[in-house]
Amino acid sequence: MREEWIVDEKQIYGWIEQVFGWGVRRPGYPADRRAEQFSAERFRELGLDDVRLEPVPLPYWEPRSWSLHVSAGGEDFELDCFPLPHSAPCEELELELAELDPSGMKGETSGASAVTGKAALFDVPMIRLPPAAPVGGGSLIAELQGQVEIGINPGGRIIDPRGSFEGSEQVLPFGAQIQSVMEPSIEAGAAAFLGTLSGYPGDGFEYYVPYDGVERAIPGVWLRGSDGARLRDLLTRGPVRVRLRVDSLRETVTCHNVVGELPGADDDRVVIGSHHDGPWSSAVEDASGMSLVFAQAAYWAKLPRAERPHRMLFLLNAGHMVGGAGVHRFIADHAAELSSIVLELHLEHAANQVVLRDGELVATGEPEPRWFFTSRIPRLENAVADALEREGVDRSLILRPDAFGPQPTTDGGPFHLAGVPLVNYLTAPFYLFDRIDTLDKIHRPSLVAVTRAAIRMLESTAGVSAKEMRGSS
Repeated sequence: MREEWIVDEKQIYGWIEQVFGWGVRRPGYPADRRAEQFSAERFRELGLDDVRLEPVPLPYWEPRSWSLHVSAGGEDFELDCFPLPHSAPCEELELELAELDPSGMKGETSGASAVTGKAALFDVPMIRLPPAAPVGGGSLIAELQGQVEIGINPGGRIIDPRGSFEGSEQVLPFGAQIQSVMEPSIEAGAAAFLGTLSGYPGDGFEYYVPYDGVERAIPGVWLRGSDGARLRDLLTRGPVRVRLRVDSLRETVTCHNVVGELPGADDDRVVIGSHHDGPWSSAVEDASGMSLVFAQAAYWAKLPRAERPHRMLFLLNAGHMVGGAGVHRFIADHAAELSSIVLELHLEHAANQVVLRDGELVATGEPEPRWFFTSRIPRLENAVADALEREGVDRSLILRPDAFGPQPTTDGGPFHLAGVPLVNYLTAPFYLFDRIDTLDKIHRPSLVAVTRAAIRMLESTAGVSAKEMRGSS
């Protein structure tokens, strides 16, 4: 490793500040298009070759105005809300409110039939787990396996020499339904969806889920957990009516994957990637990932060709917030090249751990537990463990690629389904899809530490062909 060419924390954080400062970066928004151009400019400035924008058609969604009015027991009031992405617009929909139990059938008033033709009130508590549970398993993982709509496969290695995970809890940014939060209500015949986030730290409601880009047939909004409790209390006393209005635009637009390359010691490839869009201004999700990719580009561009382990392709893809449209398009467009990829290294989310203390959200100074989804190739798993230990990247888990479903929960995950060996770095703080993902959420010490560890992981592939990497699994 050439120490003098590693980008420092100030530079990496400076890139994050720039991207964050442009505003909401949803797919196709002006700030996202600016991020595309900025990424191409940085790639060229840093010395990459064949820098290009590869088109990606994807669905664009823009909520323009919305409101929720409630009438019950002689009271009339408005509640703060936020539309669910790609849910249906409505000019003004007045409905009776009914609660849908998550099980779908619990009693006459909370069963599925109770919400037919009504506004379904549905609670989505976030998943809470001990940080090491995705590796170690345990009773909570076993219980969760029976609740969530994905398969869970614990296993891997824990890198936590300080024992910082002991006695702590991680709040994930999903409930048991993952992205299918509206489906139980739609299947029950509801005419609208009112989702409540009970136990959500900070009692927020600006929650950008689902982000699969799928159009839903009914309108829906998120509410604070405390407002959900208020509505449930009113329902115990008598009828509750709601008046919902959502003005939103949905259309197809063309965005771009941003690609740059460097020749290396041979023509096999490594891919270093992240995504350039996000749900809000989104410092962690994923201005931090973009900047970690820039840091890799800056380092490897300074090395002589012979010191680069393979041909290097840098990818900042579009459309993460619409089901990973950009990475799916990249894989389809480059299908003939996939067999020559030695490793896909994906970098997402240098996140501060944030907890609720005395009613306030505060950063603990620790990084959020760091997940390294790693193909089950012993030489690769050993290289990842070595890099993390040597660079002090603790509070880390080396996870199976299928730890949470068939692929890693990163935008690089589809490479796994295409048979490409990978290491995908991700953290999953509860605020990942929330407006509160601001610059203070960046765990700044992670920026250089993860950069250094990633360099070591890429160095470990020197002299290993794509065929040999696959053959050693």
